[in-house]
Amino acid sequence: MSSLISLQGSGNSIIASHLRPRIAPQPLTQFSLNPTPSKPLCAYAAYRRQGGVSHRQGTNTHYKSHPVSDPSSQTNKKKSHSNEQKLNDENESDPLRGDPPNVDLMGLCEEGKVEQVVEYMGQGVSADYGVFCALLDSCGDSKSLQVGKRVNEFLKRSPFRGDIELNNKLIGMYVRCGSMRDARRVFDKMRERNMNSWHLMIHGYAVNGQGNYGLLLFEEMRKVGLQPDSETFVVVLAACASVEAVKEGLMYFNLMKNEYRIVRGIEHYLGVIDVLGASGHLNEAEEFIEKMPVEPTAEVWEALGTYARIHGDIELEDRVDELLVSLDPSKSIADKIPIPVRKKHSAINMLEEKNRVSEYRCTSPYKGGGYERLKGLNGQMREAGYVPDTRYVLHDIDEDAKEQALQYHSERLAIAYGLISTPPRTTLRIIKNLRICGDCHNAIKIMSRIVGRELIVRDNKRFHHFKDGKCSCGDYW
Repeated sequence: MSSLISLQGSGNSIIASHLRPRIAPQPLTQFSLNPTPSKPLCAYAAYRRQGGVSHRQGTNTHYKSHPVSDPSSQTNKKKSHSNEQKLNDENESDPLRGDPPNVDLMGLCEEGKVEQVVEYMGQGVSADYGVFCALLDSCGDSKSLQVGKRVNEFLKRSPFRGDIELNNKLIGMYVRCGSMRDARRVFDKMRERNMNSWHLMIHGYAVNGQGNYGLLLFEEMRKVGLQPDSETFVVVLAACASVEAVKEGLMYFNLMKNEYRIVRGIEHYLGVIDVLGASGHLNEAEEFIEKMPVEPTAEVWEALGTYARIHGDIELEDRVDELLVSLDPSKSIADKIPIPVRKKHSAINMLEEKNRVSEYRCTSPYKGGGYERLKGLNGQMREAGYVPDTRYVLHDIDEDAKEQALQYHSERLAIAYGLISTPPRTTLRIIKNLRICGDCHNAIKIMSRIVGRELIVRDNKRFHHFKDGKCSCGDYW
């Protein structure tokens, strides 16, 4: 492990629940993560700026709560009561247990000392409603799934376990950590839900590349008799765009007006552009804009220009640029202003074991267990058909050097360390502060098939769930 140095910062992380004893990284008692915010689809980004659905929503007076029939709710309630009684009996029967420390949990939350708050809660310090809100927000911001799960356990034993908004925050935390399975588990166990609960789940499936599940949930929502609103169709269109469901997207767009009499806003038109643009239907997207009953805004044309650039339609991109200049002449000045060279961010790996976090940065020369595991993987990948795409190496070096540079990109090294330090078939979670390059995206797809694991990578754009040689983004990000 001499090739690794422990440091504080933000970057890539492996999040694992178990480590083998032979791996002994240096723990950090405090750490701070400030990842680049996720960039959602154009329509959803516009809607959020207008005050749409938010994971931080503390109250929701706009929607009424809807009771949900759950046959297992009474059984779960009895089990919960039994567990609480058992916990109380253990506390009373332990003569060595002293009084819980007198600490300001909210103050610690505001200082970012989330793990310290959780430790105090484990010692018997009670958390109020505001502390639970702050903890769930912090865990979502830092993508700390394991800490979030501990907060979830404390919430189950608290007087607030049935609170709709706290459960919505819990769903939002799991969505932002990329764990839709946990988010769905919370959603299914809620005895009462409001519209925000459904919106969070559908949007969560969309940003995690699982829009098909979001569409199924929307149909379930309709079956139980809930009336969709304007916000509902924003997240539904985002779900369609995430899986390139063009037919369904256009159908739901028409459903808004024809069945539900919902007035379409610019965010809904942007949603259709997302659906068409993500799937490469650029001509249809341009035609759709030209036929819009409202005047297209600069944001609409920028969305089309973005998809033209992604799909390599230079002619359309140039036309859109000309239109944008005609709408706002100041935009043409941007091309004349020299852009300062951005400082290159160093890639950092963070390994989390339950309540301990260690961060590592690669150093030369290449050595150590992780490098050896990655070296073996590189050979297996070539046998499986992997061919390095050296276009993603911008340094002026020869082809062999470019291939070697690609082989040891930080996210691949993070995966290698996870493979040697976690049990077989454990899901690995990696948080990356930069956008994943196309070559690594292809390589990790092949890795997931070779190692037989799900590899979840969160870059500064979106979640990528790699499994069985495929990615949830459908190779679009």
